[in-house]
Amino acid sequence: MIPYNESLEIPLMESFYSVQGEGFHTGRPAFFIRFSGCNVGCSWCDVKESWDATIHPLVQIDSILQEVLDSGTNFVVITGGEPTMYNLAPLTAALKKNNIEIAIETSGAYPINGQIDWICLSPKKFKMPLEENYAKANELKMIAVNNHDFKWALELDQKVSPQCKRFIQPEWDKQDGILPKVIDFVKENIHWKISLQTHKILNVR
Repeated sequence: MIPYNESLEIPLMESFYSVQGEGFHTGRPAFFIRFSGCNVGCSWCDVKESWDATIHPLVQIDSILQEVLDSGTNFVVITGGEPTMYNLAPLTAALKKNNIEIAIETSGAYPINGQIDWICLSPKKFKMPLEENYAKANELKMIAVNNHDFKWALELDQKVSPQCKRFIQPEWDKQDGILPKVIDFVKENIHWKISLQTHKILNVR
């Protein structure tokens, strides 16, 4: 874990109010806090500009909190980059003091820290999750790029809790080819559901 500035700043790529486009909370209004910095390096990542933390500013937590409150939402999604590379305790404590529900999207490659209400675990083969993080996941979101990803999804299915919500999501650029296989997968594995990147369909951030 990288402890960011003790003056309560976070390495921020962007923050914005929109609608959650993927997974369990699809369609829910949410304020997104996107941390910069990631060393997982997915080839199909659609926010590669978040990887290099040195090109993005440190931003005061109080400033981010005010943006959240001004938006009127009660739901924040912390994402990245890979947010668990950092100490999330100061940010999440500030949000919880204001009765904000907090979700996180993470590869699980680092310890999950801070006051988090909903953990979306999206494992990457390039840097596997810590074993301890499977049991913490409220949601397992697997990205389907090729045939092996379906086998891998079933392997990780055995690691998360029975209560964990399971989603499989076609990679956007390969969606036309892989979506029929995703449909077949959920028909054969009925405790799984399909996640789509609906924010891209709706043309919102």
